[in-house]
Order: sequence, then structure tokens, then C-alpha cells
Amino acid sequence: MIDIITRGLAYVLYLLGIVTVAAVWALSSCCPSRPDIRSQTNEGVPAERENSTPQQSELPSEPLLNASPDRFVLFPIRYHDRLAFGRPKKSTSQKDISHWNHRLTSDERYFISHVLAFFAASDGIVNENLVERFAAEVQVPEARCFYGFQIAMENIHSETYSLLIDTFVKDPQERHHLFNAIETVPCVRKKAGWALRWITDTAAPFSVRLVAFAAVEGIFFSGSFAAIFWLKKRGLMPGLSFSNELICRDEGLHTDFACLLFDHLVSKPDATVITRIVTEAVSIEQEFLSEALPVSLIGMNAFLMCRYIEFVADRLLTSLGCNKFYRTQNPFDFMEMISLQGKTNFFEKRVSEYSKAGFASAATRDQPL
Repeated sequence: MIDIITRGLAYVLYLLGIVTVAAVWALSSCCPSRPDIRSQTNEGVPAERENSTPQQSELPSEPLLNASPDRFVLFPIRYHDRLAFGRPKKSTSQKDISHWNHRLTSDERYFISHVLAFFAASDGIVNENLVERFAAEVQVPEARCFYGFQIAMENIHSETYSLLIDTFVKDPQERHHLFNAIETVPCVRKKAGWALRWITDTAAPFSVRLVAFAAVEGIFFSGSFAAIFWLKKRGLMPGLSFSNELICRDEGLHTDFACLLFDHLVSKPDATVITRIVTEAVSIEQEFLSEALPVSLIGMNAFLMCRYIEFVADRLLTSLGCNKFYRTQNPFDFMEMISLQGKTNFFEKRVSEYSKAGFASAATRDQPL
């Protein structure tokens, strides 16, 4: 009985659809066609109706929609109510502050300040590319899921580095200088400009821009990560080192994912194009490190850092299916040890991880996986 009623309703709806289509056809055939509104001018429009909608220039400015170069850096936070969700806890301790003030030299503080200044802005630039370009272009849902997580990660990274600057740099003018490094620090501005150029490049295909942002995360970040791991090797700044370990792991994953997507591309750029992009990034990163590290420090200098960037670049090139370009050996043994420890310990113990502010308990943190 129910089946008969269902079929009857379906038949009635079918007839109603036919009647509706016929009615629309009849009306369209007997009534003159409507003019194309998009091609109309204001001729014949009553004055009061013409002026009823304010022009774009007359509308009040909408702060939420106004573009600003400050959007790449999270601090200073202006809208605390809009940031009321899970955020990173402050990872620094009194030991970090004591090390910063009393154990680091002025040259070391200068170097690490520039590293943090770049980091604070760079994650915002990566997110700009993900939101504006990659997440809209890539149609594979699995990749979009990854990009969603990556965007959330980059936001946490950006706030973490901003918190570090806020903690260590007490002079308001110096802090403002570092938070606006894209405009105030030439070597940071050059790195940011290179990355932003690929976001706005409408002629470059996705495959080429994918390589460029693999270089951003795989090369532009590597020297700065090494700088902070260098502090860890010396037993300095444990909170900063811990944050760096977390973020370095994330950025390595992001670079690996870019290489994974690249492997799935049918039409890849020529090896010469890939090598040119990577070597451009290397030159800019080496210039940044030479300016941020103007003097030799204990176990660290611009020459060694530049060689390390070449080593990292060769590794990225091979991941993208190209031959090595520099064939430089890794000058930092501590970076090899960091990589090895991260791989062997990942499944053996509860890894260091982010926790939403206010939701982590000591009992939860101490439980094994």
C-alpha cells in the first residue's frame, strides 16, 4: 500500500514538473525578452532610484576587509575576542629569560632576534599562499584536508614566535622593529618579497609555484632552525629550543607534502626550472644569514651556515627528482643528530606536542601513547 502511494506521489510531482515547464515556455514566448541588465546604462532610471544605492566610495570603510601589510604578523593582537580558541601555551621559562639576558652575547641576541623576526612573518606568508592560491586550486579533498591542518599549524607557529619576541625583547621600539621586519629589515624584506612574488604571479603554473613554496619552507626556514638547534647543542634557551623542535618537525612535514604532491603531477617543470628556483632561494637565504650573522660566534658563522643551506638545497632537489647542484657536505653534525633522534623516538615515546591552552593536564601529558 505504501509503495502504491509513493509511486502515485512521484507521478503527481512528475506531472507538475511538466506543467511548470510548459507554463514557463508559454510565458517566455508571449512576453518580450528582458534586456540584459549588465549592459544597461543609467539612462531612463529615475534620479531617486539611481541614487538609492550608495557608491562604493561612499560606503564606510570596513576594517575587517581592509588589506594591510600587518596581516602577516599576529602580534600585537587587537581582537582578543576573535582569538578565543585553542592557542599555544607560553613555552619559555625564567631560565630562557636568564639565558637571553646574561648568557647570550649581544651578537647572539642580534642573530636570534633576526631569526625570530623572519619566523614571525613567514608563517603568515605561507598561509597567504595556501588561502589565496593552493587551497583553491587543488581539487583533491585529501590534499585540502592537509592544507586545512597546515593553515592551523602555521597560525600556531606565528603566534609562538611572536610570543617569543614579546618575551625576550622588552624595548618597545626594537619590538616594533622586529614585528615589522618585512618592512624594516632589508634581508627579511627580500625573503618575504620573493615568496610574495610567487603568490601574485598569475602566469606561473601551479607546478612551478609548488616548487617555489617547497623552497620557501625547505630552504628559507632551514638556516633559522639550525641557528636555534645550535643554542640547544650548547644547553641554552630550553623553552625556545623546545618550540623550535616542534615547529621544525611541522615544517619538514609541509615540505615533504609539497614534494609528495609534486610526484603526483602529470606535467612537471623542467629540471632546469626547478634548479633555478631552488638556487635563487639559496642565494637569498645566504644573503639573509650573512646579514643576520655579521660576526663569527662559537661554533657558528655565516660561511658554515651558507654551506648548510647548500646541503639542504641538494636534499630538496633530489626530493623533487633533480640532480644535486652544490654537492656540499653537512657542516653541522648536531643537525644530523637532531634528525636521527626525531625518527627513532617518534613511536617510542610520547612526542613533544602542542596543547590547547587550558585543556592540558599533567596526568594527560605523562600518559604513554
